[in-house]
Amino acid sequence: MSQENGLSVSARLGDVETIEHHCGQGLGITVYFDQRKGTANTTDLSPDSIKETVSAACSIARYTSEDEYAGLPEKDLLATEFPDLELNHPWGVNVDDAIAMAIECEDAARTYHPEISNSEGASVNTHQGIHVMGNSLGFLHGYISTRHSLSCSVLAQRGDSMQRDYWYSVSRNALNLEQPIEIGKKAAERALRRLEGRSISTRQCPVMYSAEIASSLLASFIGAISGGNLYRKSSFLLEALDTQVFPEFIHIHEQPHLIGALGSAAYDGEGVATKTRDIVSDGILRSYVLSTYSARKLGLHSTGNAGGVRNLTITPGEFDYEEMEMLKQLDTGLLVTELMGQGVNMVTGDYSRGAAGFWVENGEIQYPVEEITIAGNLKDMFKNIIAVGNDVDYRGNVRTGSILVERMSIAGE
Repeated sequence: MSQENGLSVSARLGDVETIEHHCGQGLGITVYFDQRKGTANTTDLSPDSIKETVSAACSIARYTSEDEYAGLPEKDLLATEFPDLELNHPWGVNVDDAIAMAIECEDAARTYHPEISNSEGASVNTHQGIHVMGNSLGFLHGYISTRHSLSCSVLAQRGDSMQRDYWYSVSRNALNLEQPIEIGKKAAERALRRLEGRSISTRQCPVMYSAEIASSLLASFIGAISGGNLYRKSSFLLEALDTQVFPEFIHIHEQPHLIGALGSAAYDGEGVATKTRDIVSDGILRSYVLSTYSARKLGLHSTGNAGGVRNLTITPGEFDYEEMEMLKQLDTGLLVTELMGQGVNMVTGDYSRGAAGFWVENGEIQYPVEEITIAGNLKDMFKNIIAVGNDVDYRGNVRTGSILVERMSIAGE
């Protein structure tokens, strides 16, 4: 059962564009008749509606095919300890203050440089919700959480060259958000540096993913070791448990109990206790990512990942991105700062995505690059990671610094 409320304000060209108040609630009920499953949902929490929803779930279960793997989690896997993870930090921002903040952020971007020609606007968002879960094994618990953000997106133009870029800050605690002026300046800087981008010739070379997009590589890895893809045999990492899938220096772990982090929770979507654990150590795959159902299909036990991983972290290396140490490791190659398209084949691991970024020579950025495609195979890409930066991006559920891959194919002009 859940209830949530929030406020979203956006401003564009110095004026208010939208003001939205959010308020929602919902109940989902899942029942099992032996191993036949039925689920129904409602947003009406009146007694009559709840009875009708339960009745609908039962009707579905009566006519659903039996599935030997369906059912509640094992009772001894359910969470019994609920530490205070400090997920609830209400932000009493009113509409006027939110408008002022959004306009201040956008103004900082628009006035940063004469080549900032237009704006897609700035927005302020605040959200608070409560989620309560219970089952017939005796589990019953709920918690309140918040999420606040501030973002800005602007366009830069120089002659016939026009580029768009953005920046944002997000946190459970509004006190930890970046200042509006700083967000606006970063959005402007990022748009300006992309002006007069060019393509490059087709080649093979080292490729470095900036921290804000390197998380997509880890997301592809998690998809490949997730139970659903494994039991359907639609993963390029089938039978990879206890084998070398990364270089020895790579350590990837889950930290679901970090205080105040965006992905923290004491239990997963089924009530199974979450725990800090290694997924990869010494480059070896130590564990899959499993819900109760997928674990049973594979003859294993749930890893507490119904609903996904929580605060997935790759241990950062020694090289500092801000001090250009990661660029020196790249030496000559491509720094990727934007990806386009969804060209990832989870069955074969083949990888091909549109990209933009910067060409680097002798550890220094030379010029912006656009209209190219980067390609490889994820198995090879993972094994050929040669460095992870210490410029960790903490703004999401996947925490990683920039990632340098030894060699990939680039399709250009």
